[in-house]
Amino acid sequence: MSGSRPGGVDSLLRGFTAAQSARQPYRVPTPAELRTAESGFAAFLDHRSHDLGELGFSVEGDTLAVQEPGTERAWGLYAVDRSAPPSLVVEVPHASSDLRTDRIGLALFRQVPGAVLAICGAHRRREDPAHETRSVFHVVTTLLARRGLPQVQLHGFGDTTLTSADVVLSAGAAEAGDAARRAADRFAAAGFRVCRAWDEPCRGLAGTTNVQSQAAAGTPFLHVELSRTVRETRRADVVRALLDADLRKP
Repeated sequence: MSGSRPGGVDSLLRGFTAAQSARQPYRVPTPAELRTAESGFAAFLDHRSHDLGELGFSVEGDTLAVQEPGTERAWGLYAVDRSAPPSLVVEVPHASSDLRTDRIGLALFRQVPGAVLAICGAHRRREDPAHETRSVFHVVTTLLARRGLPQVQLHGFGDTTLTSADVVLSAGAAEAGDAARRAADRFAAAGFRVCRAWDEPCRGLAGTTNVQSQAAAGTPFLHVELSRTVRETRRADVVRALLDADLRKP
């Protein structure tokens, strides 16, 4: 199915996120399961035969892999746009607690040819993949980073946490490069108040302990924190600023 786009993500995502709760079943994958996830997703991305079914994933064609519902193997949703070579990883590690980040992530994914979408499978109180290396989410995103794909990771903060900013941008534990600076300029040009974590303190929202940024290994990584108001009222503007920044460039 070369050149195809995932057809089931839009209808699936709302219910997928709504099913996450602080009481849902979840367990950490075993080391053997994480190895299976790494080899399985590498094969899935390369159009080869894979064993993701052993981990409970349902696979739709060659574009969408989704965890089995209602079990402790709540290990995520992963979609690949096959209309172009792999280009950008869009990451949503706290879909149900950082409200609307899943909708922003999906909208961005839909507009970037060759994008890969990674969405957590459990509520943050059950799993925090942005700070846990023993997760399928981390295995998949690290695999893509090793292949040289830049990453953008979406988060949210409360309006009262940092009242001077609408958006906080950083590279997490990595060094901010041109892509992060371009994004800051695009957000500012769109009228957002931007806290640039590489230049100023941003009230603990810089993602310096983020494990995906630590594993980025030189590939561009953009950590995006969005206020609650922005996530509710300016989602299209966020997507446009990220598109204008063209994070696929070095």
